[in-house]
Amino acid sequence: MSTDSTRTARDDRAVRRGHPTATPSAAVEVLGLCKAYALHGTLLPVLQDISFQASPGAFVSVVGPSGSGKSTLLGIIAGLEEPDEGTVTVGGGVRRLGTVAYMPQADTLLPWRSALDNAILGMEVRGTPRHEARTRARELFAVAGLSGFEGAYPSTLCGGMRQRVAFLRTVLTGGSVMLLDEPFGALDALTRSAMHEWLLGLWERLSATVVLVTHDIEEALLLSDQVLVLSPRPGRVVLSHEVPLPRPRHRAMTVSEAFVGDKALLLEAIHGGVA
Repeated sequence: MSTDSTRTARDDRAVRRGHPTATPSAAVEVLGLCKAYALHGTLLPVLQDISFQASPGAFVSVVGPSGSGKSTLLGIIAGLEEPDEGTVTVGGGVRRLGTVAYMPQADTLLPWRSALDNAILGMEVRGTPRHEARTRARELFAVAGLSGFEGAYPSTLCGGMRQRVAFLRTVLTGGSVMLLDEPFGALDALTRSAMHEWLLGLWERLSATVVLVTHDIEEALLLSDQVLVLSPRPGRVVLSHEVPLPRPRHRAMTVSEAFVGDKALLLEAIHGGVA
């Protein structure tokens, strides 16, 4: 079956399951997504009937217990995997090279390349001349607080600096949609807090759409416009929560009554309080 006919069949299944067709104004739209893996001769369902959309410039986080399919969902949106059922559209159209930038859990910096040359890797792969790529990257090194470290190698950088380099590589890839898979999971609390402030500042500057996978509920609430809670495997959306906190966000908000109430709501959903 051709790619176009396969996509049409998936669209038809999504409509039959009660989902609307793709919304052209959405930056990311997922409709009726299902995924299972073969394990010892049987199918293991991982994602079940996932549907959501992210508006242009929105920050959406996905939380849920381990094994709920969060990283699988991100991989499907990135185009690294195909769903068994359902559709993914980006910018109202089919995913294509350059529309989506993906940052995995590990920073995956190449040890033999400097920080600057790690940051331009995606641009080089897309054919940007190295001189032009380096010029564009140097401008963002200052924004990221990395001025003076352009020539440093990954082994000499602390965890937070490595993550900033990896994030700049994601940004410089040029995608209007950025997919971040637990980017701060390995960092200590102080470094993570600093990275949150840095990420929010850069996100507002870039006006990109972000989909973040995280285990940290406070992180999700502090950063996001919308938080999706997935159930235990097979993951399905049990709560889609619009975060009411005003922007700009700051760490002091985490002790506010509204923040504490939202955190309790998400915890209740994760632990099965919301059907």
